[in-house]
Amino acid sequence: MPQQYLEKILRARVYDVAVESPLEQADRLSLRTGNRVLLKREDEQLVFSFKLRGAYNKIYHLSEAQRAAGVVAASAGNHAQGVALAGQRLSVPATIVMPVTTPAIKVDTVRRLGGKAVLQGDSYDDAYAHALQLAEEKDLTFIHPFDDPDVIAGQGTIGMEILRQHADPIDAVFVPVGGGGLIAGVAAYIKHVRPDIRVIGVEPEDSPTLERAMAAGRRVTLPRVGLFADGVAVRQIGKETFRVARQTVDEVILVTTDEICAAIKDVFDDTRSVAEPAGALAIAGIKKYVDREGVKNQTLVGILSGANVNFDRLRHIAERAEVGEQREALFAVQIPEKPGSFLAFCRALGKRSITEFNYR
Repeated sequence: MPQQYLEKILRARVYDVAVESPLEQADRLSLRTGNRVLLKREDEQLVFSFKLRGAYNKIYHLSEAQRAAGVVAASAGNHAQGVALAGQRLSVPATIVMPVTTPAIKVDTVRRLGGKAVLQGDSYDDAYAHALQLAEEKDLTFIHPFDDPDVIAGQGTIGMEILRQHADPIDAVFVPVGGGGLIAGVAAYIKHVRPDIRVIGVEPEDSPTLERAMAAGRRVTLPRVGLFADGVAVRQIGKETFRVARQTVDEVILVTTDEICAAIKDVFDDTRSVAEPAGALAIAGIKKYVDREGVKNQTLVGILSGANVNFDRLRHIAERAEVGEQREALFAVQIPEKPGSFLAFCRALGKRSITEFNYR
């Protein structure tokens, strides 16, 4: 099976729109963890995300009749921008259905790139259902954000670049997971060329699509998903992506919202760029893996998959980052309604700083 994808990845048409993103050492994070941490900077793509690779590869391979009729996609944002850009470059009309919860920066970018943005539903699944309806009604080709061999192959070019850019030993590659297109493509290539490298998926604790599927041995549908990491807020792993991933992925690590926020800060400290929550998943996974395994002097690669974050989210991210680093803690306590209660509470905490106190 990896052989099939090896050929598709080698032939993928992505560099009309994508650049070979740099593989950079994160010096501060490397020093902190005692390992060599390398970041694959997909946030430096034209639409600040890896998604344009798979979208362009898929649309490029459509027939002339399909291109003329137009395409439709469903996306929480980054795939939408990739489809819009591909449509612009290939002169293909593109309609993108996006959940109403999608960050405004992603919706605006789709429209700026010439795509028609349609806001529908609160989740990706709502947008997906509406996009399929539009495809049937208007005879449009549906461009799946992850569960398509051409999309998987386009994303897999990232794995090809990693191995070309770092010929020395690599111990593990950490990949963010939503619907599975990125990890399926990257793992298929890496496991065929360098099977000794561990491929580790990273998901939010509140959206464990691949982790639950791997545990059950089949795809499962989550009753709900968290929306903080909106780029990976998918209730079910793709059929084809799971078929590939279950044969090529070594494990899946789950991380909390606070750990994601701390990872965003780590990325900023090393690169001065601001990753989106989904984009920082791999970095959060690296830190958790190092703490769990106690590894030292290993080479660990994290795919920094995107940087499309709403500016108004930064306050929340900054506040929660300190909690994620376990340098701060949040307590909810009940104190008696009488003078001296707050003083007694401070004495109970001992010689610890209080940065904020809210009383209700």
